[in-house]
Order: sequence, then C-alpha cells, then structure tokens
Amino acid sequence: MTGYLELAASAVMYALGVVAQSVASRRADDDLGGPGLLARLARDRLYLLGFAGQLGGFALAFLARADLPLYLVQAGSSCAVGLATLFGVLVLGWRVRPVEVAVLAVMALGLVLLVAAATPSTARDLPPLAAFVLFGLPLALLAAAQRKVRAVVPLAAFAGLAFAVVAITSRTIADEPLPTLPLNALAWLMVAAALVGQSYLALGLRRGSATSTAATMDATTVVVTSVIGIAALGDRVVPGREWWVVLGVGLVVSGVLLLGSADRLAATPVRVAG
Repeated sequence: MTGYLELAASAVMYALGVVAQSVASRRADDDLGGPGLLARLARDRLYLLGFAGQLGGFALAFLARADLPLYLVQAGSSCAVGLATLFGVLVLGWRVRPVEVAVLAVMALGLVLLVAAATPSTARDLPPLAAFVLFGLPLALLAAAQRKVRAVVPLAAFAGLAFAVVAITSRTIADEPLPTLPLNALAWLMVAAALVGQSYLALGLRRGSATSTAATMDATTVVVTSVIGIAALGDRVVPGREWWVVLGVGLVVSGVLLLGSADRLAATPVRVAG
C-alpha cells in the first residue's frame, strides 16, 4: 500500500511542477537552448518551485519503483497532465471543453485497469556495463544533438526517452540501501539521464504548450518503460490480466496525447507577468 500512496503523491507533485515550469519557461525573454536556457531559468523562483515539485515527484516515484512495475508507475506519473488540467481549472481559471473531461475519465479508467493488473515485485538487476552500452551511448547522442533540434514534438519525445532511462535505471536500484547509491554506477547514469531530460523538457516548454509537451514526453516514456519493464526487468502482471495492461497503457497514452493535442493549458499561463 505504501508504494501506491507514494505514486499518488508523486503524480500530484509532478502536476504542480509542470504547471509552474511552463509559466516560467514561456516568460523567458530569450530563445536559448540547453544550458543557456536552464541557467536563465535557474534565477526564476517560479521555475525553481516547479523544479522542486518535479524533484519531489521523482523521489516519490523512485521509492514506488522499488515494489511497483514500471507500467503502473509511469502511467500514474503521466496522469499528472490530467491533474495539471484540474489544477489550472480550479486555481488559474483555465477553461476545458466537455471532450477534455471525457479524456480525463478515459485516463482514469486506464489507470484503474493497471492498478488492478499490477503485482508488486522487485526488478531484476541490470548489469552496469550493459546499461551503459544500451542506454548511455544513446543518451550521449541525445545530449550532443540538442542544439540541432528545433521542433516541439522531437524535443518532447527526446525528453521522454531520457526520462525512460531514468525510470529503467531507477527501477533496478530502488530497492538498494540509499547510502550505497552514490557508489552505484547506475545511479550516476540515472542522474545524467535526468539532466538531459530536464534540459529537453525546459526547451520544449519554452517553444510549446505545457500539455502538448508533457503529453508527448509522457507517452514516449510510458510505452518504452512498459515494454522494457515486462520484457527485461521482470515486471509482473496478475495471471489472466495481461490484456488489462495492454488496454490500460493504451487508454492512458491515448488520453495524454488527446489532452495534449487539445492545447488548452497554454492559454492562460503565458499571460502571467514575470
């Protein structure tokens, strides 16, 4: 039960973080990418508040991955898009259409299916050398290519790939004692992936809306981690409910993409004075 509570709290913190970072990123007065944009945003209190929300969400999701399969943890985290919508409506006065309310209901149904199909388990160990070959090299290529990527969709998708590496590596080390993590090579790969993903996310939020950027990123992460988690990390499913996972992941991914395509969350935040 602790893992489920950690996952729920993680989604809430991610949602608040995405909203705050979106407002701060879009009011930046330059079009720098990568370290330049992050350096400017590091002086913005609202962005730092959003970043703190993401750190808190990551920490709670990290703890949840010690017992819960990736397909559930990442789907739960992706529902932060829906929570961000709810927060925007209740606090910031954002407007949503009835179809978007229906999309949120679809996402909730998908998450319920995943909760019902999930079986807590500890992930298989991932050999550090294999992890650096399979994930470290593509991650280095992503970092090197960042300044050449201009369109919002590739920026968000690459952020999703980087955060997928974060999820996969953290799933394998989440059950380790916390004091030993600095000595684990996979922990440093996880940190590097998080920095690359954060940089891509910041640039995507600067050039696109919160929902479309976060939706593309989350959809990429959910699909990649769900497949790898079941195929390679030993994520388990309640016998006979395998199709529940397929349907649940499909509903959540479809929901975040449809919600992102609605492109409604960007309307109000850009008017916030900086």
